[in-house]
Amino acid sequence: VQLQASGGGLVRAGGSLRLSCAISGTLIRMRDMGWYRQAPGKQRELVAVITGTTGGRTNYSDAVKGRFTINRNEAENAVYLQMDSLKPEDAAIYYCNAGPWLGAYLWGKGTLVTVSS
Repeated sequence: VQLQASGGGLVRAGGSLRLSCAISGTLIRMRDMGWYRQAPGKQRELVAVITGTTGGRTNYSDAVKGRFTINRNEAENAVYLQMDSLKPEDAAIYYCNAGPWLGAYLWGKGTLVTVSS
């Protein structure tokens, strides 16, 4: 099973980016999916999650609520993070996370988001 995140880049404050995480080797059906981020010198933190239950309940960190949107597409076997109104403090490496498979949650390699002021 592999998770491949993409879509990061350099954007000006106030701009938008859309991150994608493609999962290969298994299906994401009924699995929880999430995005986390880690800024230099800081711990990795939750950004957004969407459950694998029917309807896909979502939860966001207070820092991104109202600006970021997580969604999943089981036909594409992927999860997305739409990031709007980006702020310099959103700059970080963003990681996707999914699971569980055999009790474990898996991480993808991160994608770097840089926000200029």
